[in-house]
Amino acid sequence: MAENESIFASGAAPPVGPYPHARRVGNLLFLSGIGPRPANGGPIPGATFDPDGTVTDYDIEPQCHAVFENVRAVLESAGGTLKDLVDVTVYLTDIRRDFEVFNRVYGGYFSSEGPCRTTVEVNRLPTPIAIEVKCIASLDGSSSH
Repeated sequence: MAENESIFASGAAPPVGPYPHARRVGNLLFLSGIGPRPANGGPIPGATFDPDGTVTDYDIEPQCHAVFENVRAVLESAGGTLKDLVDVTVYLTDIRRDFEVFNRVYGGYFSSEGPCRTTVEVNRLPTPIAIEVKCIASLDGSSSH
């Protein structure tokens, strides 16, 4: 793999703008913001829409699972796994409502020996989703978790 290359993962939802899923620089892999949109272009998991296409309600749990499956797909396309993550920044649109469920789902993917994590609330995300993550992985094989 090149020292500085863009990664496009066919198993993850396409980016919503002119950017790659990730960029590898040396042994570090910087993932772009990853949301729960499905790779096949289907509906956002757990989202309920009105006839105008506005989200009227959502279930954060399926969105969390979809996010981590998209992250897994990007990592695998670069030769990595979830164990290679060293840092995860989580953006939730309603931290009061969703943090407990998110934290439980997250614990199913990572242990306390997993990546560092920061979770913040944002007013909105670029598409009608309730969660997005930004990750950094180390692909040098030195991950110990």
